Amino acid sequence: MFDLQLLENSPDTPTFYSVLLTVLFAFFMSSLITITYEFTTKSIYKKAHFLQALALISIVAAMVMQAIGDSLARGLGMLGALSIIRFRTVLDDPRNITFMFASLAAGIACGVFGFTIALTGTIIFCLAAFILRFSPYSNSNELIGNLKLQVPKNDLQRDVIEKLLKSNCKNFELDQLRFLSNKNQTTYDERGLKVREEIQRDNLQEFTYLIRLKDRASIEKLNAAILSLDGLESFKLNFKKQPTRL
Repeated sequence: MFDLQLLENSPDTPTFYSVLLTVLFAFFMSSLITITYEFTTKSIYKKAHFLQALALISIVAAMVMQAIGDSLARGLGMLGALSIIRFRTVLDDPRNITFMFASLAAGIACGVFGFTIALTGTIIFCLAAFILRFSPYSNSNELIGNLKLQVPKNDLQRDVIEKLLKSNCKNFELDQLRFLSNKNQTTYDERGLKVREEIQRDNLQEFTYLIRLKDRASIEKLNAAILSLDGLESFKLNFKKQPTRL
């Protein structure tokens, strides 16, 4: 009875069994995508709500496609109804957007009874995600350094600094160059009276670089190389993970 009703299904009037099978199959496909995301994502910022949305959105997509069927009027009406909703959720990571689209695509394929397309596409997508997980492209936790150093004004100073960075960094980028001026500093003497002191900085320039270390380079080695620069006045070096944004 189940098989006969599936064979006699019409896109305009789908049977209960066909709808049930479509929704369950869509949820199964999106669950595979969600599990793949969980095992292939290195970031610790894996929000539970995003994982739930990843597993459930295919059901919504399948329902929408089945509700539209082959009716152009339904499709235009659904488009108008959905345009009323303002989706303001921001996905910072392009990889998260890719997984969300994959789950949507699986639901859409199931909604138009393209079960073979949904199954094949989901399996290939998950296998590709696992392969990329163990490839060099998966190094999402790579740290980006911010190097700020003050050195004497010299036309050759930049070449000296960048030569040092080339030997320790995979790549680097000059973010800012400033020529410093004298700075007034207020201090207090032993009697508690204010003393204004002028710090001479008119002979200094400040470089700010964004750097990415080589795979086998060490921060200690870079730190020692920077300290060996002639005329180095001061420097700051810190590393953090830069978010990937669209």
